[in-house]
Amino acid sequence: MMIQAVLGNPHHPEYGVATIPFPIPHDQYAHCMELLETLEIGDAVKADCQVQEINSFYSVLKRTEMLTVNVEELNYLAKRLDSFDTGEAAQFQAMAHKLELFELKDLINLTFCCQQATVITDFSDLAAVGRDHYMNLHGGSASVDELNKLNGEETARRLIESGSGTITPYGVVYDNGMEPEQVYDGQFFPGYYYEPNAITIAVTAKSEPEDTEHITWLYLPMVQKEIDRVLQRAGITDPENVHLRLEDMQLPNEVHVLLDMEQEGIANLNALAHAADALSSDDMKKLGAVVTMAKPRTAEQIKNLVENLNLFDFAPGAHTPEEYGKYMIQQSGHFDYDENLDEFYDYEGYAMQRMNEEDGMFTGRGYIAYKGYTSLAEIMEGDQCSRMEMGGMA
Repeated sequence: MMIQAVLGNPHHPEYGVATIPFPIPHDQYAHCMELLETLEIGDAVKADCQVQEINSFYSVLKRTEMLTVNVEELNYLAKRLDSFDTGEAAQFQAMAHKLELFELKDLINLTFCCQQATVITDFSDLAAVGRDHYMNLHGGSASVDELNKLNGEETARRLIESGSGTITPYGVVYDNGMEPEQVYDGQFFPGYYYEPNAITIAVTAKSEPEDTEHITWLYLPMVQKEIDRVLQRAGITDPENVHLRLEDMQLPNEVHVLLDMEQEGIANLNALAHAADALSSDDMKKLGAVVTMAKPRTAEQIKNLVENLNLFDFAPGAHTPEEYGKYMIQQSGHFDYDENLDEFYDYEGYAMQRMNEEDGMFTGRGYIAYKGYTSLAEIMEGDQCSRMEMGGMA
């Protein structure tokens, strides 16, 4: 939790308050919105939440107390600040103080440029101050060779003697000519990966030109309440009347190349993301092989395969009968393998016998075999009876 805010209705203080953690955890999002709705506040677009109290490491945010804010802006700001290291936190707070920023829109935009500023909190190590200042002037990075050649103490002294610093509660800040940019326009939040997610979709209204900057980002999986509110901020009332672009995916490439964004809907993509969200890296490799075998055509069909991965046996890295047989005997756990007898095992013969008895194939990821009772087509269409297993490898 980066921020804890006590929010109330500015027009009806008698309704009481709600204490909300920011960033709002996904599993608490719907509940938090219900708490605010009870107070008749929490609109997705309007600023209608009065900040009664705010508690955060970022003490500069105390200046937002008694202001009326938009809950989604506060949530986005909290996500941005949650990623900052100690140096960036000092840069943000010192510049917010120097520029006397109060509005959430301005504070959000500051998170995208405050890294250009230099904040001195400790004058005892001028060499370190000089190195930090040099990197701030060069996009936050510098080569080892550059830093070795740099006279950090001299650089720091020149900065201090320039007299351009401003004393703040967070250190002496030098803006280095920083010009705040309007990265956030007050409606469309810039794309930002706060935490890992299965599928990232860029959503634009069909009425917008193809190169529009009015992009709404969905980081799936998301609860439906959050999706509805994100689209509401964009002015999208019909989820079907949109263009979808697949921006990023943590699922296997075999899934990526199959999805047709012109044919998919947000609901099915979100259902797939929910199903795949808990998959391990080994499960992801297995899914890639399953998709190659089953040849699904839609996100819904892929989701049904994800939910039935236990009906498939997978020998990762096996691309020949001998490799398949060796995997089965050595690694599958079905046999008591004795390495001293390795030369006596007929790996290929064993594999050929199995392959003649099962529905399997070699893929780029390894050997995959379907062990269910019903057809793959029925699996992909969501036939729940197909969940019965014949047994096989773990």
